[in-house]
Amino acid sequence: MNIKPIRELSGEITVPGDKSISHRGVMFGAISQGITELSGFLDGADCRSTISCFQKMGIEIHQENDHVIIHGKGLYGLSEPSEILDVGNSGTTTRLISGILSGSPIISTLNGDASIQKRPMGRIITPLSMMGADIVSLRGNNCAPLKITGGHLHSIHYDSPVASAQVKSAVLLAGLYCDGITSVTEPVLSRNHTELMLKGFGADVTSQDRCASVKGLPKLYGQKITVPGDISSAAYFIVAGLICPNTSLTIKNVNCNPTRDGILKVAEAMGGKLKYDNLREVSGEKVCDITISSSELTGTVVGGDIIPTLIDEIPVIAVMAAYAKGETVIKDAGELKVKESNRIDSVVSNLQAMGADVLATEDGMIIHGGKTLHGAKITTKSDHRIAMSFAIAGLNALGETTFDDGECVAISYPEFYTTLEKICH
Repeated sequence: MNIKPIRELSGEITVPGDKSISHRGVMFGAISQGITELSGFLDGADCRSTISCFQKMGIEIHQENDHVIIHGKGLYGLSEPSEILDVGNSGTTTRLISGILSGSPIISTLNGDASIQKRPMGRIITPLSMMGADIVSLRGNNCAPLKITGGHLHSIHYDSPVASAQVKSAVLLAGLYCDGITSVTEPVLSRNHTELMLKGFGADVTSQDRCASVKGLPKLYGQKITVPGDISSAAYFIVAGLICPNTSLTIKNVNCNPTRDGILKVAEAMGGKLKYDNLREVSGEKVCDITISSSELTGTVVGGDIIPTLIDEIPVIAVMAAYAKGETVIKDAGELKVKESNRIDSVVSNLQAMGADVLATEDGMIIHGGKTLHGAKITTKSDHRIAMSFAIAGLNALGETTFDDGECVAISYPEFYTTLEKICH
């Protein structure tokens, strides 16, 4: 895919279903009694990995585009898989399913692609082992492949050293298989889709400030879930609308859960013109329509408690900062180093290739915005968020922007280029 500068951005679009909610809908449906029906499911590679893993454990799942039906077998209904569970590129699949497998009386092995085999799994191995789980990194490096021998667990209170919804969810899901109450306290509140959705399935879940708890051995029942549009996917078009000329763009049906809306707060802090309409609640999640207009942006500081609410959006926030006047500092984001790629290095090197004034720091970057950017060959490291972020950067740059692997967007947004083409003029 080659990106060329555009004259204007306009139209009305929807974005694919929320990836986090799509993953959880399949998982929770599988361990519930009865049928769970998902509409608006994200039909991307990561979420298909979750479906595949549960099918290999005897769960009947039917998918037709964004409509998925899961025939759940209850908390202890998973069958021992006869082959390795392939999680592909999905960290969410790996970490959340580990909590379920730790309490299920089966033996399983999780593995994925080269990127997954480098991502840190010690952060879930530690608390799950504290609960009595038998979970082993087969290469002894706290990464996949992981062998999990499920069995009897006991409840704990875990003080997580990182604000991570994946860590919190792994522990809470393991807690479903324990007597008593399992709880997790985080340094900063991370996204809360697990707590909201588990409650909808019938679990006894409580949340207070930075602590979430679940009572073990619940009876979970299948649900009908409408998956709202993913704000992480909407973020690319929000930034495109703000930095491109002559914008009149509306994105319908966006999940604006307060634990995920940091991109909106940063955009507004930088002077972005955003309008919110039709605020409502869908399947326990806050949803709205967002209208974006071209804006004169200025630099800001992005750090502290807001980071967990926008960690996946930092690459495109950095692009927005490169088009803003003045200095933007992104800090407290060391987590970016252990994503699909080292996103600090990837963002900085690609912005520099486009002519931006940007400096990497230990936990983020400093961007002196306002310089004219030019097209470049983007090195994606097969990271979907890098590819999409720099496709947006190329819309208002001089010349043509190309990619070494533009197709990696299929991990989370297979129709990204089609949607982009629809609104670019």
